[in-house]
Amino acid sequence: MSSTTFTIRVDAAVKRRLDKLAKSTGRSRSLLAAEAISEYVAANEWQVAGIKRAMASIDLGEGIPREQVKDLVRAWADVSPVARMKR
Repeated sequence: MSSTTFTIRVDAAVKRRLDKLAKSTGRSRSLLAAEAISEYVAANEWQVAGIKRAMASIDLGEGIPREQVKDLVRAWADVSPVARMKR
């Protein structure tokens, strides 16, 4: 994979934290920053694609009626958070 260089500005405290993390992991600050940016971009691409699919679904009339959503939310309110996680 080819790479390129660009410059960003970060808060001085973030830079110090990144330096400390790089030192403690034996990895370069550049590698850690590149990995973080790559993961951020991937997560946001996934989220934007999901939103676009959902909006297209709504435009096609494939949404869930408001009352059904309200009923579902009410049902969740009746179940403890631990029980919800087990579902």
